[in-house]
Amino acid sequence: MPMELTQSRIQKIWLPNDNRPALPRRSCGPQLANSPTVIVMVGLPARGKTYISKKLTRYLNWIGVPTKVFNVGEYRREAVKHYSSYDFFRPDNEEAMKVRRQCAMAALRDVKLYLTEEAGQIAVFDATNTTRERRGMILNFAKENGFKVFFIESVCNDPNVVATNVMEVKLSSPDYRDCNSTDAMEDFMKRINCYQASYQPLDPDDYDRELSLIKVIDVGRRFLVNRVQDHIQSRIVYYLMNIHVQPRTIYLCRHGESEFNLKGRIGGDSGLSNRGKKFAVALNKFVEEQNLKDLKIWTSQLKRTIQTAEALQLPYEQWKALNEIDAGVCEEMTYEEIREQHPEEFALRDQDKYYYRYPSGESYQDLVQRLEPVIMELERQENVLVICHQAVMRCLLAYFLDKSADEMPYLKCPLHTVLKLTPVAYGCRVESISLNIEAVNTHRDRPEEAKKGPNPLMRRNSVTPLASPEPTKKPRINSLEEHVAVSPALPGCVPQEVPTQMPGQPLLGKACL
Repeated sequence: MPMELTQSRIQKIWLPNDNRPALPRRSCGPQLANSPTVIVMVGLPARGKTYISKKLTRYLNWIGVPTKVFNVGEYRREAVKHYSSYDFFRPDNEEAMKVRRQCAMAALRDVKLYLTEEAGQIAVFDATNTTRERRGMILNFAKENGFKVFFIESVCNDPNVVATNVMEVKLSSPDYRDCNSTDAMEDFMKRINCYQASYQPLDPDDYDRELSLIKVIDVGRRFLVNRVQDHIQSRIVYYLMNIHVQPRTIYLCRHGESEFNLKGRIGGDSGLSNRGKKFAVALNKFVEEQNLKDLKIWTSQLKRTIQTAEALQLPYEQWKALNEIDAGVCEEMTYEEIREQHPEEFALRDQDKYYYRYPSGESYQDLVQRLEPVIMELERQENVLVICHQAVMRCLLAYFLDKSADEMPYLKCPLHTVLKLTPVAYGCRVESISLNIEAVNTHRDRPEEAKKGPNPLMRRNSVTPLASPEPTKKPRINSLEEHVAVSPALPGCVPQEVPTQMPGQPLLGKACL
């Protein structure tokens, strides 16, 4: 007999009408029928492995695939509190090699925990992994646990790019705190040489022809792809082939205040208010002052963003994907009218704003999927101004700032304010610039009831994916300092215990490797 189904009130999707416990949804994006995947980074130090790891993890979490980075260097810093010199990485330093292997095993244990017990879908194993012996160990680990493996090797032989990356990213690491830059640079280059001697690159034509992998050559100048196994690996390849590291600035703003904004109505296709028109003129002046070369301007296909862009007297491109979230039966209504006419829908949206789908409309989850092509093209471009809408701007901002699905619908994106996004090491710097034109406040804070957590009586078959930043670490490996042959400290360094993460650590460098 056909099974009876019940429609989920939050997402408007059909579910079995029985008493079976709900299965956890591993992602809020496409439902992947794949076994969990371990992404294994490969390459010499200062080749951009951590940059790729963090950026890829941010993208995968944004599209709804729970992903986490496991950086073996952080495990090593937990185990050996005081870094002395490059001697620790010499291949003939047997005690140090033993410690490094133990750190890798500790990271793999956490990978297994994340993928089997913490609803993770993808784990990024961020380390050099430069030898076939180490990669073989990871492949055996994955086979024992039923995980897929995808290798990402970053190859760069341009000494200027490597030196820039070392100066802008590596010298700010905890290993070189309180060291002068000259001594730190010399030590790090010697560290690279320690790996160079035993480096065995991936060989897709012979030894590694059965492996799934992508080689990123010279910061994206060329790619070599081998044996892509599934949908998610193809998306990873597509993403890596779209990102670049050139300095650029992205400007996000909403349209000028609209007539519907003044009336408190959501959606619709109204024109600008008088104050909205003043904002468009002020935006034109702001863009001129920025003096940007080859600025691209994108709008939605709705009247209020096009009117705003017209005032700039510059070419612009309309994207249907940038249209505001579709409120379905609630389009052009005020929140008070929704509360009166659709009280249950009003309450359900407050319970779970990210997953909630308007009847005959969209959810923030839907909007993220719609905006993925926009993100891909933003990654390919240089200077871009995006004139969009509140929910759309929240989704774009959540991608660049690595915000979780839970935070996304409550990000503040006020009218008549421009957000200037500048890529920095491993992240993005944001500057909020008000153009001093008064406007209504359209932001609704998270209701107090929603802050207390989901309604225990409401059936849920989902887990909200975490954003990429590492949670508070638990001790994973005991300090192994006493077992390591200690070398003299660098002459320009003062050894001291340092935390695993630096509070003020820059987030992409100019080299952006």
